[in-house]
Amino acid sequence: MSVNFRHEWRDCGGLRLHCAVAGQGDQLMLFLHGFPEFWAAWRGPMQYFAERGWLCVAPDLRGFNLSDKPKGVESYKAKHLVADVLALGAHYSPGRKFVLVAHDWGGAVAWAVAIAHPQRLERLVMINSPHPYTFWRELRDNPAQQKASAYMNVFRLPKAERLLSENGYARLLSAFGHLPSEWCDELVKAWSSPGALTGGLNYYRASPLYPPTADDPGPARLQFEPKDFRVQVPTLVLWGELDSALLNGCLDGLEACVPDMKLVRVADASHWIVHEEPALVCSEIAAFAGDARS
Repeated sequence: MSVNFRHEWRDCGGLRLHCAVAGQGDQLMLFLHGFPEFWAAWRGPMQYFAERGWLCVAPDLRGFNLSDKPKGVESYKAKHLVADVLALGAHYSPGRKFVLVAHDWGGAVAWAVAIAHPQRLERLVMINSPHPYTFWRELRDNPAQQKASAYMNVFRLPKAERLLSENGYARLLSAFGHLPSEWCDELVKAWSSPGALTGGLNYYRASPLYPPTADDPGPARLQFEPKDFRVQVPTLVLWGELDSALLNGCLDGLEACVPDMKLVRVADASHWIVHEEPALVCSEIAAFAGDARS
């Protein structure tokens, strides 16, 4: 069975998001990509679940690829990103809960949705995206995570666009060297969309979570409590243990914040597990989410 992708633009409070859509039906599975990817990172899972009766939707998050790219860092704060997801859910799954699948920065948004609006979600699937409390703790206390996340402070700099676009986006492409060249070509095209690189980097600039420096205590200036970040949604966490940016310490104590959780560690996968282990990712999500219901 061949699945066709439809491309739609949805108004989310005056901001237009480009969405790829596959499948039919009333049961929505909404996919959120991370940095520096775009909707097509989910092409394989969307095909898989559309063939099984799900309505699959993957937006380009605000600032990325074909979606609108509002000016200024303020436009990329969590409340706006959460509102985008809720608007998409209301359009594609009116009056019904939906399954939210997310990776990396998409996961940061998805955690916020689940914490603040659990009544909207049927299931939550998080793929190599740390929970805000455990990530805050690791950035504050774990020197290894601080070192692994040092790039975040570079991405917050005014010169980040210049650094990352040099030599045909060589620094960004270095993270994808083990993946097919065709995907790298698609990424470069997406990054080259006017304003897209700045839009993606503004997620880092708007976030309160970043490693400490000699001049900025970073996470130590904040006080997080697990009770304020509890997720009351059944959650599947898929985690490639070879992730060099988000270390496995981010999983320690996660059950205190996510009591209804299934954790699947994948020893030989990295941050890019969706590309490296597509069959495993799809089968684990399918087993967790169940069948699409009409």
